[in-house]
Amino acid sequence: MVALQECILYKESCENYKEGIKESNDQQKTGQRSFYSETELEYARFVHSLSVLGMLLIYTNGRKLFPVKVHTCKDPVSLTELLVTLILIMYQHPKASHRDVSHSDTLSPSVLVMEVLWMLCERTESAADCLHVSPVIETLLAPVLALLSGHKTKLKSPLATLTLIADVLARIANTNKGLDLFLHKKNLIISQNQRTSAAHVIVQFTLKLLNKQLPALSDPEVSYSLCGAFIFVCRQMYNTCEGLQVLRPYGLHKALATAWRQIREGLQTPTPGTNQELSSDRENTLMWEETILDSLLNFAVTPKGLLLLQQTGAINECVGYMFSRFTKKLQVSRCEKFGYGVMVTQIAATAPGVVALNSSGFIRALVIELWSVLECGNEDVRVVRPKPTPMDPIDRSCLKSFLSLVNLLSSSHSVWELLGRQTLANKDEYTLREMPTSILDLIDRLIAVNSDAKIHSLFHFEQSHTFGLRLLSALCCNLDTFLLLESQYNICSMLLQRQKENVAEMGNGKGEIILDSLSVERNYVLVCVSVVGGASERKLPPRSLQEGEDPFPWPLFSCYPVPSCYTLELKETDQISSDPELSVFLASSADISDESWMEQCRSHYRRIMAKAPTVLTGDVLANLLEKAVSHLSTADCECFFPQTLYKAEEKAVKSASLLSVEELGINICLRYGCFLKLLGDDAGADLTLLMKHMKVFWSSQRVKSTSRLICLQDSYPGHDWLSSTVFLMMKGDMDRALSLLLGLSSLLVSAFIWPARIHTSVHVPVAVAESGIGPLYWCTAHYVEMLLKSELPLVHSAFRISGFTPSQMCLHWLTQCLWNYLDWPEIVHYLSTCVLMGADYQVYMCVALFKHLQPAILQQTQSQELQVFLKEEPIRGFRVCDYLDFMADLEHRYRDMVLTDMKNVCNPVD
Repeated sequence: MVALQECILYKESCENYKEGIKESNDQQKTGQRSFYSETELEYARFVHSLSVLGMLLIYTNGRKLFPVKVHTCKDPVSLTELLVTLILIMYQHPKASHRDVSHSDTLSPSVLVMEVLWMLCERTESAADCLHVSPVIETLLAPVLALLSGHKTKLKSPLATLTLIADVLARIANTNKGLDLFLHKKNLIISQNQRTSAAHVIVQFTLKLLNKQLPALSDPEVSYSLCGAFIFVCRQMYNTCEGLQVLRPYGLHKALATAWRQIREGLQTPTPGTNQELSSDRENTLMWEETILDSLLNFAVTPKGLLLLQQTGAINECVGYMFSRFTKKLQVSRCEKFGYGVMVTQIAATAPGVVALNSSGFIRALVIELWSVLECGNEDVRVVRPKPTPMDPIDRSCLKSFLSLVNLLSSSHSVWELLGRQTLANKDEYTLREMPTSILDLIDRLIAVNSDAKIHSLFHFEQSHTFGLRLLSALCCNLDTFLLLESQYNICSMLLQRQKENVAEMGNGKGEIILDSLSVERNYVLVCVSVVGGASERKLPPRSLQEGEDPFPWPLFSCYPVPSCYTLELKETDQISSDPELSVFLASSADISDESWMEQCRSHYRRIMAKAPTVLTGDVLANLLEKAVSHLSTADCECFFPQTLYKAEEKAVKSASLLSVEELGINICLRYGCFLKLLGDDAGADLTLLMKHMKVFWSSQRVKSTSRLICLQDSYPGHDWLSSTVFLMMKGDMDRALSLLLGLSSLLVSAFIWPARIHTSVHVPVAVAESGIGPLYWCTAHYVEMLLKSELPLVHSAFRISGFTPSQMCLHWLTQCLWNYLDWPEIVHYLSTCVLMGADYQVYMCVALFKHLQPAILQQTQSQELQVFLKEEPIRGFRVCDYLDFMADLEHRYRDMVLTDMKNVCNPVD
């Protein structure tokens, strides 16, 4: 009670205290004293009282003491009233500037109050009880609201006080509950006679500071630090998916980019020899430029934010700034916990991002660091005893570099930018000290080890080549990446040749492949890239030996075909041939243009998926999709893209040429279709013709790109896996498949489930089409990350800790239409669910996949194997029908937001 009363009295008479302290300081300068003045003793009581109250507030039982009856107050003082009092004290005594030495910084009232507020911010419960309440937030933002309204503030030192306010706001926004409070609680703040959220007030004030629309705060010497402090508050919001959703309409990224360009134009290179040191003004300007670059860089934490950053034209400079801090091992910021890992992974998922990383020197530094650990070791360490032989395939010292490379090369578009149109060196001689500096060099030295010169150039051949094969395995899990590597470097032929050479001659003149770690690794990669299927359709061999007489019972092979034991027999399920109600519905002569027809179709789909999902396979599902696409593509309200009348001449189609990547993809699809017994041996010509049709069709709907990105130079970089999936669904009927694809191309859902359809499309702005970032990433993956944070927070945290991102995995899964991850029935159910139920179901499908994988994700995160597990392991036991209710619940809560933004696919940056 006494402590509380002392703080209240101090607030009411703080002017007397300040004058008293100033007088005592003046007296102290004249000589040594042996006494304290009455004012100093009273101030000491205030300091002690504030310390006691601060320690009480961080504990639950301490907060339960409130409200407290104070003699000087009529009513008991509540916890909220105490916080408001402390904030008002902070306003009256801002932190002293360097020019004002009237009182010590460490014992100034503002610093003492700030320390109490910091302690409360760092604890979830104390922050919720003390700070996350309307009166406190209103008190914190009162000076901001006054300035926004054009009124003068009563602050004695506005710049210093507003900087303190920004610091507290940033710490509140750095917690999940504080962020939610700022973004969604609209009853906290009254601005212009309307209730609004704190986020809107903060970003409006920040924009006015950036645009120098507040004359009272326009002094350049101090406004940089104030503006940077409020930008940092916004940064705590826009570096999350939900925060970016709220702040994006204000165009903060554009304002920052404009400010950055103004700085670049204003900075003039010093004349050599005139000034040895930078002037203070120039130093401040350079620091301000770094602040803006750092703020722009933080947009790259989210997929949609990365698109916004790319559109500013500053991505190369931002990544260069990040690399400069990375090399100096500087902390990201006072609120960031996991360094640049997530940000680098997010940037590397896109073509322009990986180009920026490469030009900055980041990839070069990563490759050199890996080589130093893998091949050279630490030469500065005194050799007391020989280095132990690594027991793991990848030594713990190399694990960090391995995971960094996996994160960096997760996207096929990124691999295209780094390796496209480049040949391996394949030198006749490599010096022992010749160090790789690029991803191409790593492939040449560690993966494509096809000569004695390469073997002899490695100090630790077996360990290093094993590392390369493990990296190759992770890369080839992305089918488009495998097709690029195979088309350019003949990876499979090289691995088979090495298996042939690794043979022990037997007495009968025949040889068997020697069983060693490298032959087992090569065998795994060959099976992985040669056999397609989900968990119940193919069997990947182990990578370790077993105990017993037969340590490796799986056959090694050095030529095709792959032994049949790696292909599993299709399971015989109790299939129901048809559903009477659905058959009657599809066979009815009712006009499918009727608006109620689609709702009836969805109702039948939900009913059958819940009762007998095996009905929805084969011809039944093909007929259902044909009818649904026909209805949707002819309805004005459903037809999203303009329908194009396609009549290609047979001669023009047949003369169209396919890239080697596309031809290899066709071979994979034919093998999978034959295994599923959906295609005959003569289906190759029809699938090739379908691919040529689609190539001709899309060629008329693509912009002529002037971008230097390799993935935008020719046609879609990779194979069209959705067209192949439809071809298999139609059991090789080219005409039905083409008709369905042409109808599908006019629907909104095609922009998301069909990457080849929206690639450099004329239907999106040229700047977005040439960005190299597709809507599958900046829209679908963005909302998956947003929903994961609220629906599956443990999974979201696991990704953050590992430095990996859910968006990269979504891009990987969906680009290849979930081939190799789900069994065929679930692949077609994914496709049909998105078409029938809506494009937003693609987002809900990914969230359902992560929900299914949650136990495994948490386990693999602990062992630092999350990336490799998600890439190399199929998704076992997942059935779309089991999660349809879960997806329907997500639709009910999030459709308005998700589907609305998906419909902005043609204007994503407006």
